[in-house]
Amino acid sequence: MAAASSQLNTFLSPAPPPPVSALLAPSRHRASLHIRRAGGAARFRCAAGQTGFFNRLGRLIKEKAKSDVEKIFSGFSKTRENLAVIDELLLYWNLADTDRVLDELEEALLVSDFGPKISVKIVDSLRDDILAGKLKSGNEIKDALKRSVRDLLTSKGKKTELQLGFRKPAVIMVVGVNGGGKTTSLGKLAHRLKKEGVKVLMAAGDTFRAAASEQLEVWAERTGSEIVIAEGEKIKAPSVLTQAVKRGKEQRYDVVLCDTSGRLHTNYSLMEELVSCKKAIAKVIPGAPNEILQVLDGTTGLNMLQQAREFNEVVGVTGLILTKLDGSARGGCVVSVVDELGIPVKFVGVGEGLDDLQPFDAEAFVNAIFS
Repeated sequence: MAAASSQLNTFLSPAPPPPVSALLAPSRHRASLHIRRAGGAARFRCAAGQTGFFNRLGRLIKEKAKSDVEKIFSGFSKTRENLAVIDELLLYWNLADTDRVLDELEEALLVSDFGPKISVKIVDSLRDDILAGKLKSGNEIKDALKRSVRDLLTSKGKKTELQLGFRKPAVIMVVGVNGGGKTTSLGKLAHRLKKEGVKVLMAAGDTFRAAASEQLEVWAERTGSEIVIAEGEKIKAPSVLTQAVKRGKEQRYDVVLCDTSGRLHTNYSLMEELVSCKKAIAKVIPGAPNEILQVLDGTTGLNMLQQAREFNEVVGVTGLILTKLDGSARGGCVVSVVDELGIPVKFVGVGEGLDDLQPFDAEAFVNAIFS
């Protein structure tokens, strides 16, 4: 590989930089680095090496999200509209109408993309409790419905907080199909981390899409993060991620966020590249990446299940980011994904703003769609 094609540029936005040279790659790859410092502004440096820092960070991000419940409510507005019929069905419920009401309730769940398996499971449980005399009013049925959905999410989708281990740097790899909002989600996640004082390094591992590096550079500038990008058409994603994780380790970054090329789950050669990316990271830091987050487009509804199955089989997905739930009526797909795969949802995207990537909370979600 030519030396020119293996060059990497590292940027810390947003000000003009003095150039610095460093050796980050193996002996046959020499990297020329350029650093831009953010106007000399002081930043709080987290002591990620302190015992329990990453555990506290995961809890803190999730706790702060509870104050943003209104955003989750607005994000699931269309799902709530579809499920609003449930209130009407239960308002004048009586025992003689049980079968009709439950059939219409099941239909409402299906329209909201809960999926046939989940919908039947929930409705059958409600029917059993009604016939056993455990549920005697419409309010009790709705409370039981909400409890059933919440229990499904919490029993099969545990560990919704980021699991970042205990040493610097924690490495998060973000994967997904084309157009699902992968790079945008990575940028918003960087924003969340930076708000907590975390020192973030981005890796532009999407070497397949021409504009991907430029898009991630914009996010680096918006969030005040540094970024490692590849110059040259022949640079492969595993090489970029290797250089980024090495830099993160040597210069004691807290978190390295690794973007990857979007790909269809049916393209097995590209899926295999993800395996190479994962192995490349692990060679630098044994046990990394700490998280492999798959971005799923919420507008695709239950079709996302097959995508998630394929990615999970190839690289072992540790968490899900559900995006574009602000413009769709498919909030129920969250429940189906968790029930089918047992992979926790870590974040949901409910808008286009910097703060619109919300840590997933089962109780807040249930209250949002069944309000």
